[in-house]
Amino acid sequence: MSERARHISATVVLLLCAPSFAQAQSAAELQQQIDQHSAQITQLDKEIAEYQKQLQATSAKKQTLQTQLAQLALSIKKTTASIDRTKNQIGSTELQIQQLSSGISKTEGAIAGQERGLAESLRALNEAETQPLVIKMASEGALTEVWNDLAAAESLQIALGEHIESLRSAKQVLTDTKAATEEKRAQLVKQRNTLLTQQGSLNATKQAQSELLAQTKSKESNYQAIIAQKKAQEAQFEQALNDLQEKLRYTVNPSQITPAGKGVLSWPLDGVRMTQYFGNTPFASGGAYGGKGHNGIDLAAQIGTPIKAALSGTVIGAGNTDAVRGCYSFGKWVFIKHGNGLGSIYAHLSQIAVMEGQQVSTGQLLGYSGETGYATGPHLHFGVYVASAVQIIPLSSATQTKTPCASAVMPVAPLTGYLNPLNYLPTI
Repeated sequence: MSERARHISATVVLLLCAPSFAQAQSAAELQQQIDQHSAQITQLDKEIAEYQKQLQATSAKKQTLQTQLAQLALSIKKTTASIDRTKNQIGSTELQIQQLSSGISKTEGAIAGQERGLAESLRALNEAETQPLVIKMASEGALTEVWNDLAAAESLQIALGEHIESLRSAKQVLTDTKAATEEKRAQLVKQRNTLLTQQGSLNATKQAQSELLAQTKSKESNYQAIIAQKKAQEAQFEQALNDLQEKLRYTVNPSQITPAGKGVLSWPLDGVRMTQYFGNTPFASGGAYGGKGHNGIDLAAQIGTPIKAALSGTVIGAGNTDAVRGCYSFGKWVFIKHGNGLGSIYAHLSQIAVMEGQQVSTGQLLGYSGETGYATGPHLHFGVYVASAVQIIPLSSATQTKTPCASAVMPVAPLTGYLNPLNYLPTI
């Protein structure tokens, strides 16, 4: 065999022996750690389900200080387990990103090696084809040597075609791996945001527990007295608010608000369960709300449940009527003005996570549910308004009715300014 034939044959060998991208030995260790996280997540899921079951059983009991504290304790345990679960999800995702990054590195190395082999192959093939057959025969002096060179060149061409296909495949693997890594990183960011929300929920629940113990001094009689006071002063507040609503005059211009339609707004929390509807509900007909009907809807929500914006908009008010001694109304509240002529209120919160003037997007965290204000149980009061009809003012600036809430700042509107939220929310 001629020197050129041997060189071409060597190139074919180099080409066929291009580096592979087999998994490194540490890949098994990574997978073992991922499996451990998965096992812990499964166990935590069982714990969370059990805590939820106990919470439902507790909420069905008579309202006492002991049951309230038991609910808060269970909520803390459930949220702590949820936080641990999210931490394990984050750990698992980080390990999977390591796996994918390793795959990217190996694929890049394989491509680089194959590209070097391809360059060498092209160089050898170019040499083999630069001289005419007659010149090759004359210079090498033997027909057999020439045919060997031609056979080697043909082998090289076949290997070159296979090599190009291999290179394309490797590049596709690299592209797919990069896309998967980007998806995992986005998932990781989402999990970290979830963790922050859960930690905020835990803090809100712990704070509510501490405030309850401080208010009641751990005595059942004090707890029942607070509930009785809330109910009595709620009636005063509702009367003052109704007087104000009747005095205010506002003609709704339909062209200024978006038409009613399912899905115009999103539900402000996950896991919707209605406890009070809008308007003349049986509860309202029984004497609540001064006989004027319920101006929003109530949604069951354990203390510390994340509350989200139903639509993007601007926070034009946020406050705490409990800061006024003896006032039991909205408690901690947030009001958002939306771009479609609607406004929405989120009341009885335990904590507020936004501030006046802030721009918020649909689904953004506004705060955490609670039972501040005249709520005698944890829930979210969600109301929808004609935004242009709403004033955020001290109650005393527009009514002479005596009430402990006179100096409390809150959203108020005429009766024509209230809208039924269910006309804009998705069907449950």
